[in-house]
Amino acid sequence: MAVQYKDYYKTLGVPRTATADDLKKSFRKLAREHHPDVAKDKKKSEEKFKEINEAYEVLSDPAKRKKYDELGADWKSGAEFRPPPGHGNFGGGQAFRGGRGMSEEDLQAHFGGTGFSDFFEQIFGGARRGGADRFGTRGNFAGREMAERGADIEGDIMVTLEEILHGSVRSVSIRHDQRSETHQVKIPAGVAEGQKLRLAGRGENGSGGGENGDLYLRVRLAKHPDFDVEEHNLIHETELAPWEAALGAEISVPTLDGRVKIKIAPGTQGGQKLRVRGRGLPQHGGARGDLIVVTQIAVPAKVTDAEKKLWEQLARESKFNPRS
Repeated sequence: MAVQYKDYYKTLGVPRTATADDLKKSFRKLAREHHPDVAKDKKKSEEKFKEINEAYEVLSDPAKRKKYDELGADWKSGAEFRPPPGHGNFGGGQAFRGGRGMSEEDLQAHFGGTGFSDFFEQIFGGARRGGADRFGTRGNFAGREMAERGADIEGDIMVTLEEILHGSVRSVSIRHDQRSETHQVKIPAGVAEGQKLRLAGRGENGSGGGENGDLYLRVRLAKHPDFDVEEHNLIHETELAPWEAALGAEISVPTLDGRVKIKIAPGTQGGQKLRVRGRGLPQHGGARGDLIVVTQIAVPAKVTDAEKKLWEQLARESKFNPRS
């Protein structure tokens, strides 16, 4: 199936030679600009935010980026793109159904509302079908069709941290076997990366009286401009001015519930971790993880003449030597 090629480098506004740091900086800038919580046109910003997330999902992962770059000169076409054989099996083995030979077109299942494009799903194995089981007795070969369970269908769904915190219900459409269906998918609070959401009986239809297969949506966490995720904890990097680190300060940091103030102790070092309890992601049983604030010391790139004199005075009077 031909799909519209996605130029992920163009989406993030970086060259194809961009480093991991370049990608992170560009993603964070664009994601903050287009995050649905801050943008005026929420519908437009949601679509843009999904595009930015998909691009960063691929380019920030070395294995996915290598696979994407291997598409070669076809990326220049900017039109319909048909990937080479084997590119649809990134996440697993060859798709099949009940051992019967089926074309690649027949095996495709295409999703809408999951946060990923058809291009992503086709290149990185977003939609796959599992095998079907046969049931029956020896007498069935004579004239009756054996009961066959419908194939399971697997796909990916992009879930935001806000959805993990509060839970949500999403409309997901699926096109398969020349038919289209829309399902309401409940995303429970506290869902984790890689967890599968099961919709019983929403896979392929069974035959000969066999039951329908199931639909499984594998959770992928949407990247966030302010937080990284470690299990149920959120990690946030914050920059301190040298005097804030040396003298101590009270600063404001973001959380998924709004900003909170934290105290910076005098003598705080770069890379130090400060814990804000109960401001992470929900866990089983209702408890929440923590917010871990990682400090970085930022030095002004330019100083005024007056500031330069103060820095020079500090250099003369201070006995501090970081290399001693």
